[in-house]
Amino acid sequence: MLVVDDGSTDRSVAEAFAGGADHVVRHRINRGLARAYMTGLAVAMNLGADVIVNTDADNQYKATGIPALVQPILDGKADMVVGARPIEDIEHFSPLKKRLQRFGSRMVRLLSHTEVTDATSGFRAISRETALRLNTLSEYTYTLETLIQAGRSGLRVAWSISTPTRRRGSRP
Repeated sequence: MLVVDDGSTDRSVAEAFAGGADHVVRHRINRGLARAYMTGLAVAMNLGADVIVNTDADNQYKATGIPALVQPILDGKADMVVGARPIEDIEHFSPLKKRLQRFGSRMVRLLSHTEVTDATSGFRAISRETALRLNTLSEYTYTLETLIQAGRSGLRVAWSISTPTRRRGSRP
């Protein structure tokens, strides 16, 4: 397991190792979600990863969903798999946020020519070859940009239902 610590000032590094991380890469200052993602991809590829699973650190996604993300890639059926949350069932999303999520994901589906129902999900798996083909230009987010690039470049993008935890760990 590889953890990217994006400038935390708490015990995140120690907790990552205590939780079983094999590798921890630390940004001394917060560089943003997209930079942390790019760092993780680069280090994972340098370590020889064939399939890379990314999850946000907010405890929103269950690790038990990893096999469903990875299997379509291992079976040669997908290049990227996104763990799609059932937006309507997420209790901590307001009605407005749910509507915006549905609308935004619909727009990304149109732009990317994919069927992914949760475009902003940070729980996803990609093959090594896909990681080499995608370029993240934004410093702040990668989720929409990589989906649109993948779909428009003919990569096979799939999704899998990802049951979220009841409450995000980073929120009160």
